Amino acid sequence: RQAAESVIDAFRGLNAHILVQEFIKEAQGRDIRCLVIGDEVVAAIEREAKEGDFRSNLHRGGTARVVSITDKEREVAVKAASTLGLAVAGVDILRAHRGPLVMEVNASPGLEGIEGCTGLNIAARMIAWIEQHACPGYRPKTGG
Repeated sequence: RQAAESVIDAFRGLNAHILVQEFIKEAQGRDIRCLVIGDEVVAAIEREAKEGDFRSNLHRGGTARVVSITDKEREVAVKAASTLGLAVAGVDILRAHRGPLVMEVNASPGLEGIEGCTGLNIAARMIAWIEQHACPGYRPKTGG
């Protein structure tokens, strides 16, 4: 703790912008990415960090699998996106002893990992939501 406080004080002395995040040991290098569209979690995956890292990002070597989320996790993800005024968001949640904790909310989440893992066409769901909510009365053309 004393070493961390010294590092933080050194950054403050440089007027540097830093972000300090609580370490959640029980998460064990895993998080849950919830893809929220409107008021619904349309997909969820559990990401796990590669050996020796705590960041579970897939582009950093993490792995992913489809996961079932609890009603509370679903509620937290939707509320996090809504609080930030986001109709589409990737909400990263940690499973902690005290309940689900929001780690990060991404306003422009990547789809490659979650679509590849779930097999869902999330981009199409996003477009459908936009058509329905941003353009009242709009009906896409069908046929030739």
